[in-house]
Amino acid sequence: MDWGNVSTEDLIEALREVEWSSPPRPLSEFFSRFTFPRSYSKWNSRLKCNLYYYRTNYFIMIVAILALGLLRRPLAIVAALLTALNIAFLNDSFAGTFSEKVTRTVRQFSPHLAAKMRPALTPVIRGRPSTKRAIFICGRPRWIFVFVFSIVSFFLWFVSCGLLTVFWAFGIGLLATLAHASFRSPNLKARLNTFREEFRAVWRNYSEL
Repeated sequence: MDWGNVSTEDLIEALREVEWSSPPRPLSEFFSRFTFPRSYSKWNSRLKCNLYYYRTNYFIMIVAILALGLLRRPLAIVAALLTALNIAFLNDSFAGTFSEKVTRTVRQFSPHLAAKMRPALTPVIRGRPSTKRAIFICGRPRWIFVFVFSIVSFFLWFVSCGLLTVFWAFGIGLLATLAHASFRSPNLKARLNTFREEFRAVWRNYSEL
């Protein structure tokens, strides 16, 4: 796959839909084979490939840097966790998995309440959904959770007065991510993994037709 032909919008859409439940890549692989890109096109392709392949590592790294910067602000740590969870809700796979696990936990105590947390069925016409599948969390549209978590996390950020610290820590995390993605040479394993996930996505879409 030529990552140079992948637009930023396509990369964001792929990161939104791809599975995030896979564990992070080993540190021995994450911190190996750093080379300087030979051209802008090589750098552009390498950057997109690494952002996609090491997405879990980068997410953990940014969260860890934020946590280190907020050790003296407990409310800010809670706000950071809520913000990270809110961002994770934007991923379709995570939102569906989170909703399913919460529903299973609630079913153990209240089956009636768990039944209400199931999303409404989408009408099907000629073997295909009549509308694009909406994402629900615990029986409610995803945007409700994103909105509520955004309000709560913003309030906690404001109360803890940790916004400046967050900006610095988040900036350092983004710079570290950009530097690693720019100089980490994509290996054959990364390319094969990318092809495998793309094939699974294509096969899944094909089976829904």
